[in-house]
Amino acid sequence: MSELVGRRVLVVGLARAGSAAAEALLDAGAEVIGFDVDPQINVGRLRERGVEVHLEAEEKTLTQGIDLVVKSPGVRADVPLVAAARARGIPVWDELELGARLLSNPMVAVTGTNGKTTTTALLGEMFRADGRRVEVGGNIGRALSSLVGSVEDDAWIVCEVGVFQLDDMQVFHPRVGVLVNLEPDHLDRYERFEDYAATKLRMFALQTEDDTAVVPRGFRDLPGLARVVEFAGDDTLPAEPAIPGAHNRENAAAATAAARAAGVSEDAIARALSSFPGVEHRIEEIATVGGVRYVNDSKATNAAAALRAIEALRPSTLHVILGGRGKNESYAELASAFREGDRAYLIGEAADEFAIALTRESVPYVVAEDLGTAVARAAERASPGDVVLLSPACASFDQFRDFEARGDAFRELVEALQ
Repeated sequence: MSELVGRRVLVVGLARAGSAAAEALLDAGAEVIGFDVDPQINVGRLRERGVEVHLEAEEKTLTQGIDLVVKSPGVRADVPLVAAARARGIPVWDELELGARLLSNPMVAVTGTNGKTTTTALLGEMFRADGRRVEVGGNIGRALSSLVGSVEDDAWIVCEVGVFQLDDMQVFHPRVGVLVNLEPDHLDRYERFEDYAATKLRMFALQTEDDTAVVPRGFRDLPGLARVVEFAGDDTLPAEPAIPGAHNRENAAAATAAARAAGVSEDAIARALSSFPGVEHRIEEIATVGGVRYVNDSKATNAAAALRAIEALRPSTLHVILGGRGKNESYAELASAFREGDRAYLIGEAADEFAIALTRESVPYVVAEDLGTAVARAAERASPGDVVLLSPACASFDQFRDFEARGDAFRELVEALQ
């Protein structure tokens, strides 16, 4: 990309996506400076390639002489270093923006609150079933920037897009954009739901008349010029999805509509729907021990996602492990979804908030504090035919690196029960 040759670019956040951005920038001829607050992060490869790396101290002076800032998805749009760049009039791009500028491939981008990963992974299977070259990336799989130079020009890219990848979006407009749903989330980072929603919809605002927007039936006020295709959970599909739950049928309908818009054949869509097993950490059955089913739904990091898991596992009696780092949302509706015989086991920073909501609904609960204690107490209480469900409705960062680490820990604890 000629506009990057010789430019001094500051990459803020050097984890998976940030490191990929730094390497893509080097390959494009830029001079790269990297920053991360974590002194333990592995930056050996970046240093070997000539990146000037700064760790721990967030120095506003790092923006001096900088032509562009690229920020990783985990970096807030208002951190001092990024704010200092804006104050100096320095352009700020998200890592996804960089990847989109460096790639010429046709893209399907999936965003929304819940169901993004399942819909994205299912779309990838639909393309593969159709014999198409396809790469799945973004929030799932590889960072978009890491695909630069490693994917053939005619390959489709199916990209999961989180809200933090859209804060500074300027040109990215997918050939097919998918909005799976829009519900309250990340209210610890956005002041109002309206701000969160507006950021999510930025991807569609940049679409043109040649693009397609796939949205829930009846969704209004979609920005942009794209052709709109609607979907719903009761749509007629070429095959019934193998993954259970009403929410997963909605995901399947969204993926089907998007695949059709991209020209995938009906036969390929049907084969993918009937064979796709789902994704890790999302209503994932781990084992049955003593007649009790153990289900890992660690990816449920908000109340709406946890509600979907509870609904999908009815009519079983549920022992639900809740808690972690909250996102400033109400747990009242979630608490009201518990039925007679259900019980909750509370962990992490949000335990007190859950206790208040559950008490109001007369739901019995145990304050277990950590995941190991919660699994042990649930195993003691559960009867054959019951389900022990990890569906925290919270982020994991108070006790775990990420939701994957939390789900892996749950799997290990269940395996130990056997």
